Amino acid sequence: MASLSGDPVSELLAHAKVPAYVCPKGTKMWILNLGSLTIDEAWQVKLLLRGANGSTASNKNPVNKQRELVIMAALIEHPDAGLILFETGCAEDVDIKWGFPATDLFPRTTYNEEHKLPVAIKATGHDIKDVKAVILGHLHLDHAGGLEHFIDTGVPIITHEEEFKHACWAVGTGADLGVYLGNYMDLDRLNWQTFTEPHYSIYQGISLHHSPGHTPGLCALQINLARDGTYIFTTDQYHIKENYEETHPHGWLARDHTQWCRSNGMIKNLVSIYNATVVFGHDMETYLTVTKDKVSFE
Repeated sequence: MASLSGDPVSELLAHAKVPAYVCPKGTKMWILNLGSLTIDEAWQVKLLLRGANGSTASNKNPVNKQRELVIMAALIEHPDAGLILFETGCAEDVDIKWGFPATDLFPRTTYNEEHKLPVAIKATGHDIKDVKAVILGHLHLDHAGGLEHFIDTGVPIITHEEEFKHACWAVGTGADLGVYLGNYMDLDRLNWQTFTEPHYSIYQGISLHHSPGHTPGLCALQINLARDGTYIFTTDQYHIKENYEETHPHGWLARDHTQWCRSNGMIKNLVSIYNATVVFGHDMETYLTVTKDKVSFE
């Protein structure tokens, strides 16, 4: 791709300094730690890394590695839109809400009081009751389970139309049950709102990019902060950094490999244009690196 570095407008755009693209002054963001799952790479990481721990002629019994996966959400204080939550993590009581065998296959191994969604939000100086909108990159149980806190609140629950339709179909027919659960897909008591645009500027400086592959309606969130630059939350387009850095797709939870590859190209192009920091869906090392020296981002 030809370099655009000599174009002043492109330089501004690349660093998210065009006024229409950057969040208004006073925008602040926190990355919330909502606990972690420990997953066997021989089973679940066929979700994370296609073919992981698979036996070969030269290694018939590979070591079954495990991976700790962080559960994250992003809380954004936006001067125009108010308090926005991107993703919600798991349900508080996964033993009841998930049940067996889900809790056996991908057990939640780190979950203390501070990892509960209301408590994590309180630690930023806010209250979950102050959240004005919830945006969901996709509706799997470890990203949307926290919707239990928004039942009967009237808070808009925003997701791509394709994701909403697929989740409803999955729960209603049982065809993709297990990764989507009916206990948080409440059609009567949650204020569902959908959009159809492939690139949706939802608030000043915040955009959603339709990235199908892992699910039909998955969307990455891009936020252009005035001081700290652009962050792209990929949710589970990339569970872990290897998916991105090695273009190594996940396995059985990738619903459409061709679409995943197209989304991969689109996101990498955005990262290049905006010089963005990428936050992968569950990568613990990335989470620790990004939050090492910062409690909040502006």
